[in-house]
Amino acid sequence: MSSVRIGGRRSAILPTLVIAAVLVVLFAIFTSVWTDRLWYRSFDFGSVFSTMLLARIGLFAVFGLVMAACVAASAALAYRFRPKVRVGAASSPLLERYREVLESRFVWVVVAIGVVLGLFAGGAASGQIFTYLAWRHSTPFGITDPKFGLDIGFFVFGYPWYRFVLSFLFAVLGFSAVASALVHYVMGGLRFSGSRRGASGAAQAQLSVLIGLAIVVKAVQYWFDRYGLEIQNQQLLTGINYTADNATVTAKAILAVIAVICALLFFANAVLRRWVVPTIGLVLMVLSGIVLGVIYPGAVQYFSVRPSEPTRERPYIERNIAATRAAYAIDDVEITSYSAKTTATAGQLRTDAEALPGIRLIDPSVVGPAYEQLQQVRGYYAFPETLDVDRYTINGAETDAVVGVRELNLAGVPGQNWNNLKTVYTHGFGLVAAYGNRRQSGGEPEWIAQGIPPTGELDEAEPRIYFGESPSIDYSIVGAPAGTPPVELDTPGGGEGGSPKTFTYDGSGGVGIGSLWRRVLYAAKFADVNILLSSRVNEASKIIYDRTPKERVLKAAPWLKVDGDAYPAVVDKRIVWIVDGYTTSNSYPYSQRVPLSQVTTDSQTTTSGGAVVAQPNSDINYMRNSVKAVVDAYDGSVKLYAWDTEDPILKTWQKAFPGVVESRDAISPELKDHLRYPQDFFKVQRQVLAKYHQTDPNNWYQNSALWEVPNDPVKTAGQAKESPFYLSVKWPEDDRAIFSLTTAFVPRGRSNLAAYMAVNADASSPDYGRMRVLQMSDTTQIDGPGQSFNAMTTNETVAERLRPFQQGTAQSSFGNLLTLPVGGGLLYVTPVYTQRQGSTGSYPALRFVIVRFGQSVGIGDTLQQALDQVFKGDSGASTGEDEPAEPTQPGTGTPNSSAATEALDEAQSAFEAADKALTAGDLGTYQSRIEEAQAATERALRAMGR
Repeated sequence: MSSVRIGGRRSAILPTLVIAAVLVVLFAIFTSVWTDRLWYRSFDFGSVFSTMLLARIGLFAVFGLVMAACVAASAALAYRFRPKVRVGAASSPLLERYREVLESRFVWVVVAIGVVLGLFAGGAASGQIFTYLAWRHSTPFGITDPKFGLDIGFFVFGYPWYRFVLSFLFAVLGFSAVASALVHYVMGGLRFSGSRRGASGAAQAQLSVLIGLAIVVKAVQYWFDRYGLEIQNQQLLTGINYTADNATVTAKAILAVIAVICALLFFANAVLRRWVVPTIGLVLMVLSGIVLGVIYPGAVQYFSVRPSEPTRERPYIERNIAATRAAYAIDDVEITSYSAKTTATAGQLRTDAEALPGIRLIDPSVVGPAYEQLQQVRGYYAFPETLDVDRYTINGAETDAVVGVRELNLAGVPGQNWNNLKTVYTHGFGLVAAYGNRRQSGGEPEWIAQGIPPTGELDEAEPRIYFGESPSIDYSIVGAPAGTPPVELDTPGGGEGGSPKTFTYDGSGGVGIGSLWRRVLYAAKFADVNILLSSRVNEASKIIYDRTPKERVLKAAPWLKVDGDAYPAVVDKRIVWIVDGYTTSNSYPYSQRVPLSQVTTDSQTTTSGGAVVAQPNSDINYMRNSVKAVVDAYDGSVKLYAWDTEDPILKTWQKAFPGVVESRDAISPELKDHLRYPQDFFKVQRQVLAKYHQTDPNNWYQNSALWEVPNDPVKTAGQAKESPFYLSVKWPEDDRAIFSLTTAFVPRGRSNLAAYMAVNADASSPDYGRMRVLQMSDTTQIDGPGQSFNAMTTNETVAERLRPFQQGTAQSSFGNLLTLPVGGGLLYVTPVYTQRQGSTGSYPALRFVIVRFGQSVGIGDTLQQALDQVFKGDSGASTGEDEPAEPTQPGTGTPNSSAATEALDEAQSAFEAADKALTAGDLGTYQSRIEEAQAATERALRAMGR
């Protein structure tokens, strides 16, 4: 009796565990879906969630049911027409056992197989949601391809979906045939051994029809393969080449016809039941595929194309060039020859005077530690390693600014407990900005906006940063009922008696978790029981998560790719993040594919911590900056604005997700002032233009004038490509300087300058996006960035000025090497920073500026001094540099001891060098070192307020 009970208990354990596991999985799925719904609704993008959910469910259901129904129906037909009488003995005991199981539990077995295959098929189909939506809402490009006369939209939107559907149908018929064959085999309708080997009439008919249908689908695939040739990578180019046009296209059509004939043989076999003929047909189809698909095109390529490839491929190269330039929006680039001067003369920059104040000396990739030391205030704040460049109108003049947001750094939070990390330290505070071309006397940035609370030229009415780029913050719980004492730390000071000031979040962002049910859901989502148990969570609490601008934009518009650099700006008195969104495709006919991640990676995308801020690893052959997105740093709200309103891909997604993207006209003038030409788009364009500036097919084929982006000469460790730079550039013959995004080119495998490229990056300008290139003359050697940087750093005068910083405790480092077309030639400018080593409070300070024009190099404490040295004592223009402001500790008005210490170190090194020179009898060097020591001593006194 007890053994029966024990056995019964044991037998109940497994079903109980299975049921419990299923319930846990279902609850996890429900939690994920429902919290996503709450998150999307929290910032008014519920329509995106519902559209995607319904589309995924629909695809899953339709394709899953088709797969399950077809396989189950095929198996049921095979079972229905099984032999009524068994002939001969069972071939094996195992097969007999399978037959018994199938006869006793046929419905359960068929249902199980159908469900499993249906789940896999439905899952695969739901993963094609964007392919489906793009096809369903496709927009014509209004341009036809040169081979088949089809609209480009067919290739971009239709072709990928049709290929998926055809592959799915082939898989359905394949699984159906396998399921039927297995049932027939188990039930004795199909034998492979013994005297009675062969198939019953029903088995032959069913398998013949299924195989015939599969071959019909294959015939349609062969036909569609012709269209795929237009987007296929060939050895020479992307698209149809001579061999594909004259051999492969015809071969695919012939194979489609052969496949149809082969399918007809199988259909006939359902009646004739003679497998020899359809089998021969199938073998011939396979052999034809090898001959027509591989051997014949190979022969044409080797015997016809290879000996005369430039002539044979010329029309296809022309198509590739035209399509590529159109697909990447470089078809209107203006290329002009530039005979750059290499001799510097007095007054040479007079006509370009307006451009000189726009030379940005503060390097956003270098001065981050200065922001940390001078503006961080507390260890639980941090600035990004690489800052951003923006523009503000200060005193009526447009000014380049280096900006960064003081974000929360959870690693610096004292008391690493749940309450502190999730409910107290919830947000950063304030945007800090400095002039791009000015510095204080100690070399520190000259601030436009600084401190807590923010002071300066920018009106930050809401300075709190709940949503930012810091990856260390997963979620925070904020909000409380009216009258509840605030617990969120707001600022380090400002409270009663100088204590920290606290705050309660009252923004619209975040998901309310006041109810017990929602607390349960989010405790499960984040696997954190504290959400359920903590008394800090109340009826007015909200949870904020998915807090980086890029992930919020990608969730609001999952069909976009976004720029690797989201940048902050103060717009309408609020801090917002501006994110550039891209629509891309890899199915634009004849356009050359490029690896997106590779071409957008450069010296600025890899941080010292090893993180790569670049695009995903995918190939594209069409790209547009179609959307400008704005994320509010306080409430996390997302606004999407249509930017490239002519882009058919954007129009397609606007139809798929109506109302999500706002009109371009809704962009406020103040916001437009901060929009700029995006870096990643420019990086792709410059990479493509490095080859496709050649529009003559012969030159393109010969690769005689290939360009490439030079390696960054300043950051030589990784040999990474030089990053493009935002600069105010005055183009030759223009009347004024324009905020631009610039890059240099060198010839492939060489270091001399081949071309200089700039695009109008000012979104408020009617010429926004105008792309121009200065192509250097082949008759004159113009040094490229690497050669110029080498000449600048090895120059004797430069080496003498920097020597004290190579021997003492202060070390020198170089900022970005900027290139500008001025004075009829090319001007190279690089700032030099010095930093005291071995001190936790040290930071880089701008100390010198080095410039080079032609073969002339100058170095000075200011850009003006360096330019005047190069141009015979008078450059002919003013850089607009005011007398550097006295450095002070931010918010205190006290002397800057760090700058004073650095200056004294420099003075000491100079005095020591003077003593050595005097001992050696070198009076000239002694005098120059004494002058350097005196200048450094004066700077130290000024830094100490004396």
